[in-house]
Amino acid sequence: MSSTTDKIKGTTNEAIGKVKQKIGEATGSEEMQGEGAIQEAKGRGQRAVGDVKDATKDAVNKAANVANKNL
Repeated sequence: MSSTTDKIKGTTNEAIGKVKQKIGEATGSEEMQGEGAIQEAKGRGQRAVGDVKDATKDAVNKAANVANKNL
């Protein structure tokens, strides 16, 4: 999966998780609130994976540029 895909899925899961939590609060459903919290956390994790992929790609590109300059 690309970093962009990870970030999009993460943002989507965070938003859906927040909505589930609000619905759970409004209806008094602790189960729905819990599901929402889990989904929101999953989304944060997915976005973090996307960020790590971007950082890794940037580091590799910088290292390649330095190596090419030293040739």
